[in-house]
Amino acid sequence: MKQAVWRGTLALALAGSVWASGALAGVVISGTRVVYKAEDREVTVKVNNPGKEPSLVQVWADSGNEKSVPDTADAPFLIMPPIFRVDPTKGQTLRLTFTGADLPKDRESVFWLNVLDVPPLPKASSEQRNFMQVAFRSRIKLFYRPSGLSGTSDDAADKLSWSLLPQVGGKGYLLRATNQAAYHVSLNRAVLLIGKHEYETDGGMVPPAGSHDFPLKDLKNKPEGSLKLNYESINDYGAAVMHSAPLLP
Repeated sequence: MKQAVWRGTLALALAGSVWASGALAGVVISGTRVVYKAEDREVTVKVNNPGKEPSLVQVWADSGNEKSVPDTADAPFLIMPPIFRVDPTKGQTLRLTFTGADLPKDRESVFWLNVLDVPPLPKASSEQRNFMQVAFRSRIKLFYRPSGLSGTSDDAADKLSWSLLPQVGGKGYLLRATNQAAYHVSLNRAVLLIGKHEYETDGGMVPPAGSHDFPLKDLKNKPEGSLKLNYESINDYGAAVMHSAPLLP
């Protein structure tokens, strides 16, 4: 995910933040998620700058607060280097080390890796003293995976159980995915097929030994007849994997 922080030379020091396309950022992360296995001494993440301008990059990890900043970083990971410059067409390898924490040993824990990309100041002439600078923040999932967990993350995605339920307040129906495994399951989407009609959900993440509700777009009445469910998970390598599953009564 990309977040743009707008800065300018006038009173606009920090006007707010919006989500922006990753294609706009100069620095990119080689991967969509990081899996830190408990037996690893460290894991590495590569950051590349395919652009034509150098970038100043700052990195940190958080426990789920989208508004986190380096000063409020609360995840148990040391990231080196925490701040660095990346020249055009060059890259930098980040080293992540788990610093220790009282985390569950029977399931994964999830954190977030933040990469803030600050481009150089524009070369404004004396007649163009006012400008706006954009800093892009990439934020990807960082999974801490204890040793000895049963099954695999791929098994977890395949074994989700699904049920169709009415939404609270009569706003239609939703799909509830229940995960009995020890791994988080990230989904791009789920599609319910009712005859020739398709009803699609947005993506989301189903936690270990938990559930997640996916509201169905445009499904207002209880469906009748045969139902079929397809859903698309994301594996450890960021690849999409298709699945099918029955619906529980």
